[in-house]
Amino acid sequence: MSGNRRNALLVSAALVGGAMLMTACQDSDSGTAQGSPSATAGDKTVSPSGSSASGSDQGGGKASGGQGAAAGTGSGKNGKVGKCRTDQLKITATDNTITGDADGTVTVHLKNSGGRECAISGYAGVDLKTNAGSLSAKRNGEKTNSLILKSGQSTDFGIYYPINKSGGSGVRVTGLLVTPPNETKSVTLHWPGAGTLPVTDGSGSPVKVGAVGNAGQGG
Repeated sequence: MSGNRRNALLVSAALVGGAMLMTACQDSDSGTAQGSPSATAGDKTVSPSGSSASGSDQGGGKASGGQGAAAGTGSGKNGKVGKCRTDQLKITATDNTITGDADGTVTVHLKNSGGRECAISGYAGVDLKTNAGSLSAKRNGEKTNSLILKSGQSTDFGIYYPINKSGGSGVRVTGLLVTPPNETKSVTLHWPGAGTLPVTDGSGSPVKVGAVGNAGQGG
């Protein structure tokens, strides 16, 4: 083989090899370019419900986050309100007896001073301290109401007791113990009503307590 022909074959082989190398590089670049749009399209297919064509983990994570925020918002508006605790209530009592009534009335005021709204319902515990011992009030059977007290709002209930018309010294009242509904902590108050109660025959407490929110006149 002559030298010229050998050189021509070498040049031809080099040209073919170069062309193949360029084609491989173009295929590699083309593959990368095709991969990027695919990933972008996957990101855009996340639906409002959180499903994703690019993978359930990513879609589920986004859906979980969205649902959690919505649940949090709902809880803030419709969630349970805590009960009114003794420590957040300012409790006072006033004489509310009207001349001519058969029984005396003391009204107990419960003011929410805790800085947050609270729920209250039912009957408070009421005990009168007397020189003859403690006297527990009986519920008068009024229908109970569920109330939400915003900070600064108040509600009331009534205590109804017989007036001592016996002419005797009767039973001397020395104080008032109030326990808010569904609570165990009590507060001791000054008794603002009549100083004495008539002596009873021991057949039951003559003192009645009304439901919270129903501080009317009479028992």
